[in-house]
Amino acid sequence: MDTISEISSETNTGLNDVASRTALVLETNNLRGGADVQLVLNSLERVVGLLANQSLPLASLAQIVITHDGLDESSLKGLEDIAGHPVDFVKIEPTTGYYHAKNAGFAATDPERCRWVVFADADCVPAADWLAQLLYPFIGDETLAAVAGRTSYAPDLAGTALTTLDFMYFPGALADGATRNFYANNVVFRRDIFAEYHYQELESVYRAHCQVLGLQLQSQGIPLHYAARAHTVHRFPDSLKDIIKLRWLRGQDTCGLTPFLVRSYMPTGWQWLARSGPVGPLCVLIARLVFSVRALNKQDLPPLYGVRWLAAVILIVGFSVLDMGGALMRGLGVHYPRGKEGGDVQALSYHGSSK
Repeated sequence: MDTISEISSETNTGLNDVASRTALVLETNNLRGGADVQLVLNSLERVVGLLANQSLPLASLAQIVITHDGLDESSLKGLEDIAGHPVDFVKIEPTTGYYHAKNAGFAATDPERCRWVVFADADCVPAADWLAQLLYPFIGDETLAAVAGRTSYAPDLAGTALTTLDFMYFPGALADGATRNFYANNVVFRRDIFAEYHYQELESVYRAHCQVLGLQLQSQGIPLHYAARAHTVHRFPDSLKDIIKLRWLRGQDTCGLTPFLVRSYMPTGWQWLARSGPVGPLCVLIARLVFSVRALNKQDLPPLYGVRWLAAVILIVGFSVLDMGGALMRGLGVHYPRGKEGGDVQALSYHGSSK
């Protein structure tokens, strides 16, 4: 399926049927960083407008849930008008982290009306047929546990290089067309599956909870269907300072993620890597560096040749070194920002261009 305009009326009917039993949860935590209320509202209005004009519009959904930090009533009414659909707003606390906000949004969905729950981020720019492509697999198989869409950065040189680091997908062995991993800004779960597993508390972890959940589902024999055409573009942070901080935080995340990876993939004799301080995480990042370079010109990424390919490799290596610095320091017991709790509460600024 290329676009909604090219599908049959029977398929369109099927999509509308699935949508009528689907909730969308849109969390706004990534709009917190360095922003005043008006800037947050402007960013949120922009993404709600994009979603409202999807080929499968928001009006076709059973429910829309938006989490927020305390917008006033007039702002909420304005967002509802843009959506063209009633919206259930969930106010969260400043200490509510990114994944906890998603759990809170899920808790606000109606179990009687919603068989499926879509999760999206307010700092992403969805393709015009993103929602349709994400729900399309359920037409043929309503028993699917989850469908993961494809997230990337903008298709320029830096975006292509960094997509291989932050949004790489690994084929799953549990079913044809499955993926081993997903990203929380572009996924839909069957309600009962997410209610049972959801996002768990992970100490000092910024954005690896979805990777851990993917490993848990895999261990339970629950496949994740991969829908590459359900594409959304994640913005870059607004400033160089925030870009560097993001790399540091992602490097630190490797320390929290490594024990789960080791338990899932390494034989008994290598389980010590889960307790190896910075050694295991650095091994993971070196392996990721190799996979990232190999991913260039694959995984639906724009092809790069000659000097541009070499420049992308240099960017991958350079940002990997920053990540390794974060992993090394965390592995040695140094936490940044200071403190060990609420890693996913950290917020960067994502209010700039569509990057």
